[in-house]
This record gives sequence, C-alpha cells and structure tokens, in this order.
Amino acid sequence: MIEQVAEPLQQAGFAKVVLELDVNNHPGVMSHICNLFARRAFNMEGILCMPLPNGVRSRIWLLVFEDQRLEQMVRQLEKLEDVVNVRRHGAEHEVFERLEDFFH
Repeated sequence: MIEQVAEPLQQAGFAKVVLELDVNNHPGVMSHICNLFARRAFNMEGILCMPLPNGVRSRIWLLVFEDQRLEQMVRQLEKLEDVVNVRRHGAEHEVFERLEDFFH
C-alpha cells in the first residue's frame, strides 16, 4: 500500500527528505504531529521516535517526500507547542538507511 502512494510521487521527481524533530517527551505529542500531517493530507513514509538520554525530550525522525507543501509543513511543525527544534536532512540520512537493513 505505501509503495502505491509513493510510486507516483517518485515518478513525478519528488525526493525524499528526513525531518528531525526535538520534542517535549509526554503523551500526545506524536498524536499532535501525526494529526498535523493528516489534516493536510501529507503522507509520511516513515516515522521513528526515541527518547533522549535525559528523558525530558524525544527525537522524532519523519521520512517524507519533498513537494511544494513541505516548507509550509515545517513552519507549522515549528509552531506546535511541544516541538523544540526542526532540522531537515536529505534522504541519505543514516537513521532510515540503517533501518532498511532490518527489512531485507
């Protein structure tokens, strides 16, 4: 199913991007982020979330396609109360590259 959605985006020349978010670590944060994407019909190809060592914050990595709406999505993420920081990386970011090894 994911490949059916991703296929037209890849064919249209859209590249994958990794968004790395530092967020406050408490219940509901992931739901707020996912709902933001869902309300705008913006598909996430991959999600990974891990708490940071201090336990106060977590880091979330989102694998998305870079289309014309991505800049607006980043601005909306930055406005969320529990999002501390948003960084953008190319699709070659190691976090999802390493995960690919588990599926082969």
